[in-house]
Amino acid sequence: MSESAPKPADAEAGAFSPLKQPVFAVLWAATVLGNTGSFVRDVASAWLVTDLSASPAAIAMVQAAGTLPIFLLAIPAGVLSDILDRRKFLIAIQLLLAAVSIGLMTLSHLGLLTVSAIVALTFVGGIGAALMGPTWQAIVPELVPRSDVKNAVALNSLGINIARSIGPAAGGLLLAAFGAAVTYGADVLSYVFVIAALLWWPRAKGADDALSERFAGAFRAGLRYTRASHDLHVVLLRAAVFFACASAVWALLPLVARGLLGGDARFYGIMLGCVGAGAIGGALTLPTLRKRLDADQFLLGVAIVTALVMAALALAPPKPIALAVLLLLGAAWIVALTTLNGAAQAILPNWVRGRALAVYLTVFNGAMTAGSLCWGLVAQELGVPTTLIVGAGCLLIAGVLFHRVKLPRDEADLVASNHWPEPLTTEPVAHDRGPVLILIEYRVAKADRAAFLQALDRLSAERRRDGAYGWGVTEDAADPDAIVEWFMVESWAEHLRQHKRVSKADADLQHETIRFHIGPEKPVVRHFLTIDLRPSTLGEVR
Repeated sequence: MSESAPKPADAEAGAFSPLKQPVFAVLWAATVLGNTGSFVRDVASAWLVTDLSASPAAIAMVQAAGTLPIFLLAIPAGVLSDILDRRKFLIAIQLLLAAVSIGLMTLSHLGLLTVSAIVALTFVGGIGAALMGPTWQAIVPELVPRSDVKNAVALNSLGINIARSIGPAAGGLLLAAFGAAVTYGADVLSYVFVIAALLWWPRAKGADDALSERFAGAFRAGLRYTRASHDLHVVLLRAAVFFACASAVWALLPLVARGLLGGDARFYGIMLGCVGAGAIGGALTLPTLRKRLDADQFLLGVAIVTALVMAALALAPPKPIALAVLLLLGAAWIVALTTLNGAAQAILPNWVRGRALAVYLTVFNGAMTAGSLCWGLVAQELGVPTTLIVGAGCLLIAGVLFHRVKLPRDEADLVASNHWPEPLTTEPVAHDRGPVLILIEYRVAKADRAAFLQALDRLSAERRRDGAYGWGVTEDAADPDAIVEWFMVESWAEHLRQHKRVSKADADLQHETIRFHIGPEKPVVRHFLTIDLRPSTLGEVR
């Protein structure tokens, strides 16, 4: 164990037990500070756009500019988080984000800030956020024991909402008192502390591995896993529907503050601070709520609450009432985020966690981006109050309809089983050689054939998740008891990785299939390597 590895946690770890790990505590505090700075920057940008343009579409464009890069780049970012040194990668991202805020600060100081400049720099900041999101989530298992991973994920969500409760209010106050240049400067300062914490992190250098993935192969492996995981499909569907509908309130909130409620920059910051405060309250009550409600009931409840908040804001209530309902919005939002993110975390093995979480972030931000643009255009035609009412109705209907699509509940044992021995070869095989055809020959009694094929069908999804791009089953026309399972893998190295990726839950699927095999010997496994028939290579094939 390296000196930076987390110490084992007690079996009955509390919600705040990850903070007992010094490295996690320091990085968590740094991210809270960094996110606070980001919210300070965002509230300044959002409010300045309302000064520069009264168009709802222009204001929604700023929201879209921040989320569109995450939609476009989250999956490549997830791949990079799995193949690069994560500490150095995070430091580079922080430098990029600091440069964005320095640009905004400079333009503001010179009086050259325009809507186009804000949108462009927000887009670059979105690129940094896209690269950072999967990486921050992927390092969690490095910082805490496995038993504390869920608590660490919840604390990360809590930290974001602590920043959400402080940052917007601080941004509004700084903007009203000192102007935009000082407000952006405060964000620049926050990156200094984040970079210092990352430099301090004593992360052990990863050992060299001959099977380390390259970008293109890792990208394809992540997409194969995503295509083959039914449980992940359910989480992605529920997230896309909820966030597309709920994005209306976020896209139009600056116009609600200024147009419907008659507030200034300071009040807008207070509004966002109330959302953050409500989120903190929601996060703290989650353990109690989990004892009474399941994940699907959570999502239905937050859809109803969010829809009611949108309808209430559409009625232009007095400011104190508006702030009160925003507390409810914050609580509902953190419950939705934690529920969907937790469902995704629970079904992902470590080897693909960064990439699959990146797919989740892509769907999340794609829904927010598309929703923000659409609701902004609708508001331009129908007005803000009517658009909020329509959005509330859509969210309510979607919440009821998709309540029937249940989130995955059972958390399988996803630790690598290491039960599958490496294939035997007469001589070494080049790692880049492929494709590889694997044949597994079973003998199955006629009476067990139907049950065996059902087990094999369940196993096929596991083969695809772990690396196969083609799978099938055949029978011997001359011997009805002989059944051959086959699957294709793109290279010999990828097949060796496939052996290492099999989890204990997947191993149970394999054992369930093998138990139908009859005969004194185990099923025969054969590996066939593609031969290059070009004349120049025939003499080189090994």
